Amino acid sequence: MSIEDKIKRINELYHKSVDVGLTPEEKEEQAMLRKEYIMSVRANLRSQMNNIDILEKDGTITNLGDKYAAKNGIQ
Repeated sequence: MSIEDKIKRINELYHKSVDVGLTPEEKEEQAMLRKEYIMSVRANLRSQMNNIDILEKDGTITNLGDKYAAKNGIQ
Protein backbone atom coordinates (compact mmCIF):
# COMPACT_ATOMS: atom_id res chain seq x y z
CA MET A 1 0.00 0.00 0.00
CA SER A 2 1.49 3.34 -1.01
CA ILE A 3 1.68 6.29 1.36
CA GLU A 4 -1.08 8.05 -0.62
CA ASP A 5 -3.33 5.00 -0.20
CA LYS A 6 -2.58 4.92 3.53
CA ILE A 7 -3.45 8.61 3.90
CA LYS A 8 -6.67 8.10 1.96
CA ARG A 9 -7.63 5.15 4.18
CA ILE A 10 -6.74 7.08 7.37
CA ASN A 11 -9.03 9.89 6.22
CA GLU A 12 -11.82 7.46 5.32
CA LEU A 13 -11.63 5.89 8.76
CA TYR A 14 -11.60 9.31 10.42
CA HIS A 15 -14.72 10.43 8.57
CA LYS A 16 -16.46 7.16 9.37
CA SER A 17 -15.54 7.53 13.05
CA VAL A 18 -17.16 10.96 13.11
CA ASP A 19 -20.27 9.83 11.23
CA VAL A 20 -21.13 6.38 12.58
CA GLY A 21 -18.20 5.14 14.66
CA LEU A 22 -15.64 2.42 14.08
CA THR A 23 -15.58 -1.27 14.85
CA PRO A 24 -12.73 -2.52 17.05
CA GLU A 25 -11.03 -3.94 13.95
CA GLU A 26 -11.25 -0.58 12.19
CA LYS A 27 -9.86 1.18 15.26
CA GLU A 28 -6.86 -1.19 15.20
CA GLU A 29 -6.40 -0.60 11.47
CA GLN A 30 -6.57 3.16 12.00
CA ALA A 31 -3.98 3.04 14.78
CA MET A 32 -1.66 0.84 12.70
CA LEU A 33 -1.96 3.10 9.64
CA ARG A 34 -1.30 6.22 11.70
CA LYS A 35 1.77 4.60 13.26
CA GLU A 36 3.11 3.58 9.84
CA TYR A 37 2.48 7.09 8.50
CA ILE A 38 4.31 8.73 11.41
CA MET A 39 7.25 6.34 11.01
CA SER A 40 7.39 7.22 7.31
CA VAL A 41 7.38 10.97 8.00
CA ARG A 42 10.12 10.60 10.62
CA ALA A 43 12.28 8.49 8.31
CA ASN A 44 11.85 11.02 5.52
CA LEU A 45 12.76 13.92 7.81
CA ARG A 46 15.76 12.04 9.20
CA SER A 47 16.96 11.33 5.66
CA GLN A 48 16.64 15.00 4.73
CA MET A 49 18.46 16.13 7.87
CA ASN A 50 21.28 13.65 7.22
CA ASN A 51 21.95 15.34 3.87
CA ILE A 52 22.40 18.88 5.21
CA ASP A 53 25.91 20.30 5.09
CA ILE A 54 26.96 23.33 7.13
CA LEU A 55 29.72 25.65 5.95
CA GLU A 56 31.68 26.58 9.07
CA LYS A 57 33.41 29.95 9.58
CA ASP A 58 36.82 28.35 9.01
CA GLY A 59 35.70 27.09 5.59
CA THR A 60 35.20 23.44 6.54
CA ILE A 61 32.01 21.62 5.71
CA THR A 62 30.22 19.64 8.41
CA ASN A 63 27.58 17.08 7.48
CA LEU A 64 24.83 17.08 10.12
CA GLY A 65 24.07 13.40 9.60
CA ASP A 66 27.67 12.42 10.26
CA LYS A 67 28.01 14.84 13.17
CA TYR A 68 24.93 13.72 15.07
CA ALA A 69 25.28 10.02 14.22
CA ALA A 70 28.74 10.06 15.80
CA LYS A 71 27.48 12.10 18.76
CA ASN A 72 24.61 9.68 19.41
CA GLY A 73 26.60 6.52 18.68
CA ILE A 74 24.58 5.72 15.53
CA GLN A 75 26.26 4.23 12.52
